[in-house]
Amino acid sequence: MLSTRALRRAAQRTQLSSKLRTRYNSTVAASQQAPPPADGSLPGLATSPLLFGTREAALRTPGLSWLEEDEPSPGGIVSGRETRKMNTYQAIRDAMSHAMQRDDTAVVFGEDVAFGGVFRCTMGLAEEFGRERVFNTPLTEQGIAGFGIGLAAMGHTAIAEIQFSDYIFPAFDQLVNEAAKIRYRSGGQFNVGKLTVRTPSMSVGHGGLYHSQSPEGYFIGAAGLKVVVPRGPIQAKGLLLASINDPNPVIFMEPKILYRSAVEQVPTSAYTLPLSSAEVLTPGADLTLLTWGTPIYTAHNAIELLKNPPPSLAKHVPESVRSASIELIDLRTIVPWDVETVIKSVEKTRRLLVLHEAGAIGGVGSEIASVVTERCFLKMEAPVRRVTGWDTPVPLVYEKFYVPDAVRVMDALVETLTY
Repeated sequence: MLSTRALRRAAQRTQLSSKLRTRYNSTVAASQQAPPPADGSLPGLATSPLLFGTREAALRTPGLSWLEEDEPSPGGIVSGRETRKMNTYQAIRDAMSHAMQRDDTAVVFGEDVAFGGVFRCTMGLAEEFGRERVFNTPLTEQGIAGFGIGLAAMGHTAIAEIQFSDYIFPAFDQLVNEAAKIRYRSGGQFNVGKLTVRTPSMSVGHGGLYHSQSPEGYFIGAAGLKVVVPRGPIQAKGLLLASINDPNPVIFMEPKILYRSAVEQVPTSAYTLPLSSAEVLTPGADLTLLTWGTPIYTAHNAIELLKNPPPSLAKHVPESVRSASIELIDLRTIVPWDVETVIKSVEKTRRLLVLHEAGAIGGVGSEIASVVTERCFLKMEAPVRRVTGWDTPVPLVYEKFYVPDAVRVMDALVETLTY
């Protein structure tokens, strides 16, 4: 007969064998399931409905205005026009090429632009237009801005590049104290309206404190400057050509992560899109979600999460808000911003959420919240909500946690809608 100890050991071995068998079966079952998508469960840029993948949609971009002097063809805006598949940096390069073809005084200059630039936005321009019109500068942002101001003051079209917007601060005095004020200072005798300063901006995922900043807010009090941020290739080309043609100096901030990831069918002809004009991307009635640049796609994903939360988030999203109608607006021009479009939207929805990558303190969202509260206070059903980066330097390995993601935005939507 087996001893009590031997029986206990046999039972333990049987129990352990059963646990191992169960764990093995679970592992096998899990391995047979389809792996999660590489880009997560949310819609990616490649499938975003905010990007136009067809010729017809591209040619019907709201606000598009052709630069050609000839009259439109009888067939309308679509007839006789062509598009080409471009990412954002190719569209920016195309815009500069059009500008230089149309204006013999136009020059492109900056650090490394003669051989394409860090992000390839000026690739081939030196070969197309010559080294006298596309040339490298010393590593001096203050010098680049000052040179551009002098060039524009003498009647040339100056298209300057600051290699990263993080390094625009040495040029701050030239831009804010000279470029922005020279028309007022001279009583209208001189201006530098032909100056456009291009610069890559916003996060890239690993740029950290010196290559992922969003400094647009620093210029919001600089009367005389315009600041523009596009969201994709069609917008980048049209807004850049509008900036180059505008009679005011413009800082054109290009979301660097969209250079290659955002792809659209882009009209090959020269065209402009209106400055200081926000665009309503999706109309709504219950809340206005306002943003610009890369966070446009984060906002759109957050709206989708709100409508159809995954099981892991469902308990945090009341059924009562899942059918909420959200109005998504791309501000596009940050300075001066389109107050009337935003106010009109908030008067309708009675709620506002502002989203941007820069920190909250002194950010553009603060100014927008102030103006909206002043003009819509008695109509609001919730305080203006801001979702922003944290008030710290942009971290390196933790950049993903610094930049607002769709879950943070969705959480803010829920709180605002249930206030």
